Amino acid sequence: MCTMIAKQIEIEGSGKGTQGWFPVRQASVSYDHPFHFADEHALNLDFVDESQGPGARVAVELSAEAARSLANAILEVLAQAEASGVIV
Repeated sequence: MCTMIAKQIEIEGSGKGTQGWFPVRQASVSYDHPFHFADEHALNLDFVDESQGPGARVAVELSAEAARSLANAILEVLAQAEASGVIV
């Protein structure tokens, strides 16, 4: 049994959906039963702009291992960008 664990944050970015690019204003991160991924539980990422309706959404479901690898890769790339002066 798993109780859904979730957090929603405000972000700034862009996402590409079926209608093209749109602003992304919120991200939801949860660990729960996925809709499509074959595992019983997954880390679920939803990037949305609720003001544009349900079509302005990018969803990703990852295994725990893949989510950790992604998080580590993001942190490594940001650290390299900061070290090279790209991020001020």
